[in-house]
Amino acid sequence: MKRSRNVALVLLGAAAFGVAGCVEEKTEAAAFESKESCLAEASPGGWFSAADCETAFAEAQVLHEETAPRYESRELCEQEHGVDACADQASSGGGGGFFMPMLMGYMIGQALGGGGRVMSQPVVRSAGGGFATPDGSTKIGALNGGGQIRASAFAKAPVTKGLAPMTKAQVQSRGGFGSSAAARSAGG
Repeated sequence: MKRSRNVALVLLGAAAFGVAGCVEEKTEAAAFESKESCLAEASPGGWFSAADCETAFAEAQVLHEETAPRYESRELCEQEHGVDACADQASSGGGGGFFMPMLMGYMIGQALGGGGRVMSQPVVRSAGGGFATPDGSTKIGALNGGGQIRASAFAKAPVTKGLAPMTKAQVQSRGGFGSSAAARSAGG
């Protein structure tokens, strides 16, 4: 009886450790509408510096160009991201014939494991209010604020650059922006 009780305690302890291992780590993060708003909050003794703001903003611009959703029409883009939140890429040399949400700001986060590295993620407007990462997996209510966020919020979204823009049927089949970024295939 004593042995089975010890085995049960060991199993219970292992199960508790396993569940604790499933809890996603969080990191310090902040969201900004512009590089200037980040620079205004940067401090030499804080977790991010002015140089981090510069680097993170440049990274967010590149990530936005690579990973922002692409739509076949302005109407479809604005349905998902709000009125006046989309840009025609035909006139900006982006390959023509599609619309994508404009970069509305960016998030920076403190890399887990340290080294002083700061992570970056672009944000676009969501039609329902607030802002989201390019794949819609992380939503934030407002820019120019900070706090704790899941570390996975800084994972790079799937690359959409070079793919055919989404059609109305594709957006509807995945349930709208952010519902299932994996539902889109290279075939468009």
